[in-house]
Amino acid sequence: GALCGSLQPPDPPGSRSARRSGIKALRILVIDEEALVREALQRVLAESSVVTTASDTAQGLALLGESPTDLVIIDVVLPAVDGVAAIRQIRRDYPSIRVVAIAGSGNSGLSSYRPDAISTNAYLAACSAAGAHGTLAKPFETSELRALIERVFAQQASYPCK
Repeated sequence: GALCGSLQPPDPPGSRSARRSGIKALRILVIDEEALVREALQRVLAESSVVTTASDTAQGLALLGESPTDLVIIDVVLPAVDGVAAIRQIRRDYPSIRVVAIAGSGNSGLSSYRPDAISTNAYLAACSAAGAHGTLAKPFETSELRALIERVFAQQASYPCK
C-alpha cells in the first residue's frame, strides 16, 4: 500500500540532505557470498548510505559487533551458516537492526533461474518466519530494493496514517 506522507522529519533550512528517494543515510551491511552481488549493492546503495560488505555469516556477525548498523541485507544461501539461521541470530542479538533477505539461484545462471521457483519462495518464507522485515527474489531492480528498504523502515514509524 501507499505510505501516508513523508515519515521523515523535514530537513532544517540550508542543510544538505544525504537522502535520495526518501531513504535517509543508513548504515547498511550486505552479506552475500557472490562478489558481484556485493559490489553491485554497494555501488547502488552507497549513493545514500554507508555500506559495508561480508562474504559469509561469520564475517557479517563480526562486523555487526564492531560498528552500528541500521540494516542488514542478507542472502539466504551462504556457506557454513545459512541466511535463515543468521537472520534468527541477528534478530536475537541485535533486535533494533532491520533485516532484508534476498534469495535467488546465483550459481545456476540467469537462463535457468526462475524467481518464482518453489525453492526461492520457500527460502524467503523461511526468512520471514525467522524475523526478516522484508524479502526480495533475485534478480531485482534497484527501484524494487529502494522501495522495500523504505517500507521496512516505515514499518517501525509510529506515525498513524489517517
